[in-house]
Amino acid sequence: MLCIKQDALAFDLGEDWNQKKISLLEQKSVVEEALLQKISEVLNIPVEAFQNFDEEAAINLISCNFSDNAMFNNKVEIQNINPIEKWIEALEEIKRLNAELIKVKDEQIKMMEKLIQDK
Repeated sequence: MLCIKQDALAFDLGEDWNQKKISLLEQKSVVEEALLQKISEVLNIPVEAFQNFDEEAAINLISCNFSDNAMFNNKVEIQNINPIEKWIEALEEIKRLNAELIKVKDEQIKMMEKLIQDK
């Protein structure tokens, strides 16, 4: 429901965890209190939310509050990043850096030519 991948949760829980272990955990009907507390901390959700979880109520809450990328009074920020624009920005930065390198190289050549002429 939180759109958190099993791998990501496993990573946050520590080295002893992996995707398969999270999958098995999801199938359990009872989870040990200490583990539930750790998961609660990682997900930043109160333990009581797990203990009193009602799937129908949660689905109803999500369906009533989610429309047109808006959720919980429009507090979700949507970032639209266009990869082509980022690529073009990177190319422009490469052009700028190349121009600087050429300028420095030209200055060094002039300085060397002057040193040769002075000798």
